Amino acid sequence: MIVRRAEPDEIDACARLYERVLRETFTWAPPSGRAAADFRAAATLEEVYVARDDERLLGFASLYRPDSFLHSLYVLARGRGVGKALLDHVTQVADGRLTLKCEIPNTRAQAFYLREGFRVVEEGCDPGMAVGWRRMSR
Repeated sequence: MIVRRAEPDEIDACARLYERVLRETFTWAPPSGRAAADFRAAATLEEVYVARDDERLLGFASLYRPDSFLHSLYVLARGRGVGKALLDHVTQVADGRLTLKCEIPNTRAQAFYLREGFRVVEEGCDPGMAVGWRRMSR
């Protein structure tokens, strides 16, 4: 597996993976609110990193560098070390400090981040959102 900065022509594949994973795992949210276009819009302001195995995209992470904010981390198959490899890579390029927000129903992701040394530092709910979030920091 190789983790590296995404090439411009890989952003569409990341956007499709984003939409697929959200629709499959974020079962508490309506699918209409999870579109590939949302990822493409955010990616214009972020650094996107990909995990690849030969020619396959295994996952990606996006970093909003001004705030050392991990905006996205999505993988096709969990439990194979892809998420950890992406998180380790982003941690290294961000000089170690990272924050992120996790929707409260996303207990699997929260457990992963807690295992990786993050801690919950804030909880809230954005206006118009059906579920709250937890801000985590490491």
